[in-house]
Amino acid sequence: MEKQHLNTYEVIQVCLLAGKVMLQNGGETYRVEDTMRRIAEAYGAADSDSYVTPTGIFFTVEGPEPSKTQLIRILERTTDLHKVAMVNSISRKISGGDLSIQEAYYELQKLDKQSERYTFRVQLVAAAIASGCFLIMFQGSWDDFFPAVLAGGGGFFSVTWFNRLVPIKFFSEFLASFVIGLMAVFFVYTGLGTQLDKIIIGSVMPLVPGLLITNAVRDLMAGHLISGLSKGAEAFLTAFAIGAGIAVVVSFL
Repeated sequence: MEKQHLNTYEVIQVCLLAGKVMLQNGGETYRVEDTMRRIAEAYGAADSDSYVTPTGIFFTVEGPEPSKTQLIRILERTTDLHKVAMVNSISRKISGGDLSIQEAYYELQKLDKQSERYTFRVQLVAAAIASGCFLIMFQGSWDDFFPAVLAGGGGFFSVTWFNRLVPIKFFSEFLASFVIGLMAVFFVYTGLGTQLDKIIIGSVMPLVPGLLITNAVRDLMAGHLISGLSKGAEAFLTAFAIGAGIAVVVSFL
């Protein structure tokens, strides 16, 4: 493909938008930087540099003109690996010369504005069933399957509801785990459940930041120390909030 020599500002905008979508939806730091570099090269900006953290992206392009640098802030982060895969697909089309810079920016904007692929009801049912399956995986009794399903669904509903009331992630996770602990104790004391520990473990699993921990380790191994440490700290605080909510309930038994 013959590289397109385009306006530097347009190239930076496309690269930053691609990086933003990936970082907001669970993409690793090294993947974000590599994708932006490949897009810039495809559009004729062979000499580009990026600095990515979980809360922001710096991107600069060197050239015959004075270098241009822009920053984009990342205020919200979630997990949607479908969007990460779609950005990778768009990046491959750009590298193959199948998308102009205007078409690429339009596709990325449309992807960025897409709402959740699954409704809240579907996510709630999936979290509830997963809680019961985790209980069985941890060698729990089938008698506790439905209590774990109800407690896990209640916890997922709580974390979503509390997050809307008070948009502080760790506060909502603490209260959600507290609700899970109360429901688990209720089921055991009423005879609907038998193993309190297994019900709690299975029910909190949908709240555990598994992808965040994986990305933290991957970034540390790739040499992205700031991103790895910050993601690790976020995962630790999430785990601490979950454990603290359960501990408060268990301490009153």
